[in-house]
Parts: sequence; structure tokens; C-alpha cells
Amino acid sequence: MIGYLTVGTNDFEQGIAFYDALFSALGIKRLWTVENMAGWGVSRDQTAFCLAIPFDGQEATIGNGSMVALKVKDRESVKRVHEKALALGGTNEGDPGPRGDHGVYAAYFRDLDGNKLNVYVPAINVQ
Repeated sequence: MIGYLTVGTNDFEQGIAFYDALFSALGIKRLWTVENMAGWGVSRDQTAFCLAIPFDGQEATIGNGSMVALKVKDRESVKRVHEKALALGGTNEGDPGPRGDHGVYAAYFRDLDGNKLNVYVPAINVQ
């Protein structure tokens, strides 16, 4: 159902460098770059994560309560991506660990523009 999602940036080149390095920790590469937008993903026929300079020319701002969740294959990937985000200048919003009693293992961080992301392993066989 979701084709792609987009977060805004005020420094396009810096944002591209951040996400190129971050997604490389998962073996994911940039699929395209156009004038004011870049997209990363496994392939063009699957959901993509995009970074864009706002079309209206106004400053990119973070959405309070908005978050992008990146599903990964295992807990080691959660730890690796979270560490990579912090090493790239992102800020910690929650160390890797279990969340609640529903079996999810997750970590939270903000990118260089303050956009909040979550990297997680979903619960398996949870009712």
C-alpha cells in the first residue's frame, strides 16, 4: 500500500551523505537522486525511503509525533543501525532493547534535521 515515505531536509547533500552511510549498514543503496529528492530501498518496486527539500521552498521542520520505522531482520541489525546513526551525528532517542511486553526489539534516533526514526525487529507469534 505504501509506495514511499519522505522526510524533509535543509541540507540536501549532508542528508544524502547521512542516509547513504546509514542505509549501507543494512546493505541498502540509493535508488535515485533528482533535483531536490533522493530515494533508498531494495528495489524500485518496493517501498522507498526518501529525503527531500520541501517543494514549497519553506524550511523543513520535524513533525511532532511523526516517525519512520525501519524493519530489519535481527537484533544485531537494530544495534548496528542505531550505532551508525549516532556515529553519523544523529541523536539518541532510545537505546536498543525490548519495548513493552509484546516482543518488539527497537532503537530510536533523530537524523541531522531532527526527523525521528525507529529501527526494529517485529514480534514473532504475538497475538
